[in-house]
Amino acid sequence: MHNPLKILISAYACEPGKGSEPGVGWNHVRQAARFHDVWVTTRSNNRALIQEALKTAPMPNVRWIYVDLPRWASFWKRGQRGIRLYYLLWQFAAYRQARQVHSEVGLDLVHHVSFVSYWLPTFLPLLRVPFVWGPVGGGESTPRSFRNIFSWRGRMYEALREFARSLAELSPLLRLTARRAAIALATTKETATRLESLGCKRVCVLAECALPEQEITELRAIPANEASPFRALSLGRLLHWKGFELGLRAFARFQAHFPDAEYWLIGDGPERHGLERLAGELGIAKKVIFWGQLSRDQVLEKLAACHVLLFPSLHDSGGWVTIEAMAAGRPVICLDLGGPGVRVTEATGIKIPALNPEQATADLAAGLELLATDPTRLAQFALASRLRVDQEFNWDRRGEQLARLYERLLKSPNEMPQIERGEAVLAVRQRS
Repeated sequence: MHNPLKILISAYACEPGKGSEPGVGWNHVRQAARFHDVWVTTRSNNRALIQEALKTAPMPNVRWIYVDLPRWASFWKRGQRGIRLYYLLWQFAAYRQARQVHSEVGLDLVHHVSFVSYWLPTFLPLLRVPFVWGPVGGGESTPRSFRNIFSWRGRMYEALREFARSLAELSPLLRLTARRAAIALATTKETATRLESLGCKRVCVLAECALPEQEITELRAIPANEASPFRALSLGRLLHWKGFELGLRAFARFQAHFPDAEYWLIGDGPERHGLERLAGELGIAKKVIFWGQLSRDQVLEKLAACHVLLFPSLHDSGGWVTIEAMAAGRPVICLDLGGPGVRVTEATGIKIPALNPEQATADLAAGLELLATDPTRLAQFALASRLRVDQEFNWDRRGEQLARLYERLLKSPNEMPQIERGEAVLAVRQRS
């Protein structure tokens, strides 16, 4: 690309050195700045961390536009009770700033990257320049056959989540966002289907998560664990839809044949007491360790002491820990759902069909047994996992992919662009 483009990125969450939403925003900005002139709309409370990071890694071709709402509006995001209303008001304020920038410099393209939720609209398509939407997720749902394992609160949560999402899809602004997107990037196949139903003409499945080169190198340095006993690790907030109950039941079956095996869980949340009680009922309490919330250094220490990552989440558009585990050469055993179902391949881990709880539990246990008894397969998965992360979940490579995508959208707006991923090419689905 000879001449840099003028690109505006909307990143409500944008913080250096973070994962999840803040990391998505920051890394998209950092990568776009490698090739283009960039304007960024983000929240004012991100300013201090951003300015501190820029002292050591300046981005001179990025203009930061810190958008804030009046103090009275902050009432709506206290305790998360009105965060969606606050976010919509913030999006309108950010749009007004973007419109001013466009009138002054003539933007070539706008890109919404945060929030990473497809059912929260943005006003950016009103600028009438090519609009890239995403990656966005949130279209995943717990299969109905699994909901009977939840408490009544869990079942109510799932029902309300689906209702809120369906109600949001009726929004004229959301449908306008979908129709005017030059391309929509979906984190999962489930979200891609919903984006198409909203009117998106071009949809591509592309994970929102990736790792910086420095972090990949750090994780790659973790050596293989060839010691006994065989250990499975799960990491995440202990929520009902994370599927840790399935993990415990699967481990109980596995441990009956491998009595020395251990299962470590890192994280905390409202389901912890129930899971600890279940471990006791299953007779595996002495082989299951709940470590609670740990620092990153402690997490890496525990990861190095384990052999596989067990990730039985029932609807997860993210699941960053799967990428980190793969980078560390720890194969992933997961359900073939959501983000993990896209990231894990037959060469890098084991994906379990999610038909019903009994089947999933048995297959998860079988996956653990396979890797515990076949060190050659375990080593092959580890090697392929590291390679896949370097090729497809590396922020520097992702930046190059997006730069090519921007160029193709502007040069040939009526043609189907493609996103190159490693040695393969993932074609964009286009509606007629």
